[in-house]
Amino acid sequence: MKQVGVDCRFNLDGSVSVNQIFMDGEWLSVGQGRQWIDHEGRHVLIMLAGDEVGELVLQGETMTWWLRQVGGGRPRVV
Repeated sequence: MKQVGVDCRFNLDGSVSVNQIFMDGEWLSVGQGRQWIDHEGRHVLIMLAGDEVGELVLQGETMTWWLRQVGGGRPRVV
């Protein structure tokens, strides 16, 4: 996992709305998918440019965001 900066909004219902992430010296816009909470923290699925899928994990004790690469993105239709 890689530590990243996250521009987000914490909503009244406890959910998070992610706008963009800061990674490798630049801000990247993301699309957001589902989210959940478990023993690791809050998880948010995101889609980066090029259909790359990632998972953001917010660790509550330190309030740090981590990016876990998930996979190659959507299957291509031929």
